Amino acid sequence: MTWGACLVACPAWVTAQTSLPTLGDGSELTASAERRLGERIVRALYRDPEHIDDPVLADYVQGILQALLGAARAGGTLSPEIDERFAWDILLSRDRTVNAFALPGGYLGVHLGLIGLTSTRDELASVLAHELSHVTQRHISRLITDQDRQTPLLLGAMLLGALAASKNPAATQALVVGGQALVLQNQLNFSRTMEREADRMGYGLMAPAGFAPQGFVGMFDKLQQANRLNDNGSWPYLRSHPLTTERIADMQARIPPGQATAQPPTLEHTLIAARARVLASPGVDALRQWIAEPQATGFASQPVPRRAAALYAAALASNQLRDAAGARAAARALDDLLRDEPAARRLGRLLNAEIELAAGDGDAALAALPEGSARRPELLLRMQALLHAGRPGEGTAALQTWIVVHPGDASAWQLLASAWQALGQPLRAVRAEAEAHAARCDYGAALDRFRAGQDLARRSTAAADHIEASIIDIRLRAMESLLREQAAER
Repeated sequence: MTWGACLVACPAWVTAQTSLPTLGDGSELTASAERRLGERIVRALYRDPEHIDDPVLADYVQGILQALLGAARAGGTLSPEIDERFAWDILLSRDRTVNAFALPGGYLGVHLGLIGLTSTRDELASVLAHELSHVTQRHISRLITDQDRQTPLLLGAMLLGALAASKNPAATQALVVGGQALVLQNQLNFSRTMEREADRMGYGLMAPAGFAPQGFVGMFDKLQQANRLNDNGSWPYLRSHPLTTERIADMQARIPPGQATAQPPTLEHTLIAARARVLASPGVDALRQWIAEPQATGFASQPVPRRAAALYAAALASNQLRDAAGARAAARALDDLLRDEPAARRLGRLLNAEIELAAGDGDAALAALPEGSARRPELLLRMQALLHAGRPGEGTAALQTWIVVHPGDASAWQLLASAWQALGQPLRAVRAEAEAHAARCDYGAALDRFRAGQDLARRSTAAADHIEASIIDIRLRAMESLLREQAAER
C-alpha cells in the first residue's frame, strides 16, 4: 500500500489503544495467506528497474522500523503470530515522488523522494509508524474480507495497478483489466476509520520507540505545504492521504504541553536525506548540479548541516560520474564537518569506502572500513573490497554468519556467490545464487539454480560438496513445494 497506494493506498496517518479492534477482528485471511500474497506482489517489485538495494539507506530505514516493531511488541499491538510470520522488510524505490506503502505480509516500501523530503529521523519514523499500524491492525486482511471476499489474485492485480499508476497511469490498464476490476480498484483506499486508527496507533508507537511524536506534526506540515504549492501529480501521498485540518489538529492535540517544539535535525539524518535525493536523481545534469553547489558564492557562510549535506551530495554525485578526484576532494571537506557526531562520521567512512571501490582500489576501501563491524553496510562493502583486493576468503565467515540470521538478504547471498566462485567452489556459488533468487521470492529461478547445483554435485568427488549437495536437495524440494502452492492459488 502506498501513501500513494496504501494497501494499496494509505490515505493519511494511539495513545488510547484499548478502544481499537482486536487484531484480525472481522478478518478471514490468515497470516500465512497474507504473507504469500505479499510475496507475489514484491516479486514483481524486485524486478522493477527503480527498485534499489542501497545498504546505507536500507540500514537506516530498517533501523527505524525495528525500533517501531519493538515498541509494538512491548505495547501488545503486534501479535506473536503476525510477528513471526510476516517479513518486516523494507523495499526502496528510486522514485522521486513523495510516497510510502505497506503491502500484505509486512512488506513496507519507501520512495527515495519521501526520504529526501524529511528533515528529521522523527518525521520519517512517523510515516513508517503509520504504515506499520495498517499492518499490525490487519487492515489489509479486513479490507479483503469487506470487499465481497475477492480472491487474493485479483487483489494482487489491483495492488500492482495502484503502485504502477503513481508512475504511469497507462500501466494500470495493463495490470487491471475488466469493468469489475476497475470498480474494485476504486474501493481499495482504506476507510477514513482505518486511516484515523493508523494515525493514532502510529502516534502511540513513537515515544516508546525513542522518537519524538512531534515528527507526525512536522511531516503533516510539510505535506500540507507541499499540497498548496504542488499540483503536478508528483505527490501521490497527498492524493491518497487527505490531510484534513481535523487530522492535523488531532496529532497536535496529543502532544503534551511544553513538548510542541520539534527536535533539531541530526547530521546523520541530514546526510541520509542528501543521499536519497542524489540516488533518486540519476540523470547527468542533476548530478552536476549537486557537484556545483559547494562552489557557489557564500557557501562557506552557510550553516554546518547545509554544508555537510551539499558536500555529501557532491561527493556521491562525483562518484556516480566516476570522478574519483572530485569525489575524494568533497569527501575530505566533508570529514572536517563530521568530527562531533559519531553516527555522521560513520556515514562519511562508508562514503569514502564507496569512492575507493568505484576507483578500483580495494585496499583503500578496506582502510576506510572498521574491522569486525557486524552492520550490513560495512559487511557488504567489506566483501566487495576484499573481492577487488583478491582476498575474498577473509570475508566469507562474517557474511555466512550474517545470512544465518538474515536468510532473506538477496544481496548478501549474491556477494557470497561471487566470493565462492573466486575461491574455486562452484557448487557453493550456485547454491548461493539460488538462495538469492529465493530471497527475492522468485522461486522458479531459484529452482533452476538448485537443479543446476544438483547436476554439478553429481560430477563432484569432493567430500565437502556432498554436504552442500544434501542442502541443495532439501532446498530444491522446498522450492518445488512453494511453486505448487502458488499454482494452486491461481
